[in-house]
Amino acid sequence: MFIVRDIFYLEFGQFRSVKELLEEYEEKHLPDIPGSRILTDFTGDSYRLIMEQPFASLEAYEKALQEELGTPEWQEWYVKFKRFVKSSHREILRQIK
Repeated sequence: MFIVRDIFYLEFGQFRSVKELLEEYEEKHLPDIPGSRILTDFTGDSYRLIMEQPFASLEAYEKALQEELGTPEWQEWYVKFKRFVKSSHREILRQIK
C-alpha cells in the first residue's frame, strides 16, 4: 500500500478562497477513493493544505493520475487553484503496517 501526499503551501490569508475551490474539487473532481482525506495544518508550517490518497500500487497511482489530471475539467479547476499556491511538494510513502 502506498500513500500519496500532496502538500501545498498557500499564500497568506487565502485559505477561505481555497476552501471554496476545494468544495468544488470534491464535488466534481476528487476520485472516490476510500481512505482519501484533505488536511490543513494545526501546528507547524502555516497555510498548508495536504491531500492524501491511498493506492494499492504505484501502477494504480499512475493510472489515477492519467485518468484525472488529463481531463479538461480538472485542468480548468487547477488553473484557478494554483494562483493561491506559493509552492508544493509530493511525498509517496509506503505503508508497512
